Amino acid sequence: MIQGTTSDAGKSTLVAGLCRLARRAGVRVAPFKPQNMALNSAVTVDGGEIGRAQALQAIAAGVAARIDFNPVLLKPTSDRGAQVIIHGHAHANLDARAYHAYKRIAFDAVLASYGRLQHDFDAVIVEGAGSPAEINLRDGDIANMGFAEHVDCPVVLVADIDRGGVFAHLVGTLACLSESERARVRGFVINRFRGDIGLLQPGLDWLEAQTGKPVFGVLPYLHGLTLDAEDMLPSQPPARAASDVASTLKVIVPALPRISNHTDFDALREHPQVDFSYVRAGVAPPPADLIVLPGSKSVQRDLAWLRENGWDRAIDRHLRYGGKVLGICGGMQMLGREVDDPDGVEGAAGCAGGLGLLDLFTVLTPQKQLENVAGALTLGDTRAPVRGYEIHMGRTYGAALARPFVALDSGRFDGAISDDGQIAATYLHGVFDTPEACAALLAWAGVQSAQALDYPALREASLDRLADSFAESLDMGALEAAFAQ
Repeated sequence: MIQGTTSDAGKSTLVAGLCRLARRAGVRVAPFKPQNMALNSAVTVDGGEIGRAQALQAIAAGVAARIDFNPVLLKPTSDRGAQVIIHGHAHANLDARAYHAYKRIAFDAVLASYGRLQHDFDAVIVEGAGSPAEINLRDGDIANMGFAEHVDCPVVLVADIDRGGVFAHLVGTLACLSESERARVRGFVINRFRGDIGLLQPGLDWLEAQTGKPVFGVLPYLHGLTLDAEDMLPSQPPARAASDVASTLKVIVPALPRISNHTDFDALREHPQVDFSYVRAGVAPPPADLIVLPGSKSVQRDLAWLRENGWDRAIDRHLRYGGKVLGICGGMQMLGREVDDPDGVEGAAGCAGGLGLLDLFTVLTPQKQLENVAGALTLGDTRAPVRGYEIHMGRTYGAALARPFVALDSGRFDGAISDDGQIAATYLHGVFDTPEACAALLAWAGVQSAQALDYPALREASLDRLADSFAESLDMGALEAAFAQ
């Protein structure tokens, strides 16, 4: 099990790299995260949803993503509540206190999944959540040491040196653990180091002497990796040179407070013909060629946020000047005339007016659509192949659906295109990941001779680069011995 001294210490990345190394060695390996909290998710081969990080780790391991890789997924709906996903399907919306009481039932799901993975795979690499040193969460813990103690799993602790204070993080975390938990920690990995390793050596020697535990390796800071983010919005890409601006498409996305599946835009962020940026609260939407409204875990509240930040007026102005607008999932619902939540699926029950740009009406329902799909775009004469996935609660109807965005291989149609061709909408996540679809969408938005960027190939190359770096930087013999104990 890989645990971290903090959130974003590198747990997910370390598990992904180790899964790729195990795959290279001919080991059938499974990633496993007992409990995850994230709004980026993926649809599994067995028809459920799991955290995006575990789907990435499955790609690294060369196996199809399945619900057992992340049996408990918490999708925040507010600062105090979350939708609880058990074995890939929505169970309930619970506040933090109610979920704490529910953990005993959730742990049964965790143990059932872990047992199946132990039976089906040669090895299971487990990822913790946050930090094991959260004293207030120790009672009933199922995500870190509570799980490790129950199944008798060895632990490696990873810390991010780029944050500063790495030795305090490691020693302090150990100090917060019980005696049996400290004994379970076999050693450390230090992540995101840049500089002269020789200058770090005295600290490593001190750490090993102070704790009696080895440092299995120091991982370098790897720039330019193309890997799916677990949850947090990525940092803005570097500004393009002035000479490149004229040849690029300016794409902006509102950074909704409850934005979900923002991995939809990873391909755009990597594309050489796209100047991409998120626009955060309090910042006026800048001029752009394409505005994309992303998915949302609470469509009505994020609609209110759009209006509070002037996006309704900005989009109207953008369309008057000939710009294009694309809505994905919750963004598609926002573009319609009405979003009705009669059962209070995403918050207080009630109906909210949409932006009114497409003749669509949405009724939110407790049942969630979860499906991996394939088909072809219907943009003008374009029939570019596209693959994606649906994760949404709600049924959308209206006259705008008569001009669909995608013809699915199953015979269904999805989404809508406005009569003037300026506005498109779809329930499909991942529409930019298929190279042909990405090029077709950029051409629709105004790029001449749009290039087909192969995002999955970039991701594969990054996983290989990650594994190569780990093979060089980690004492794999000592690490394997620690895992075998």
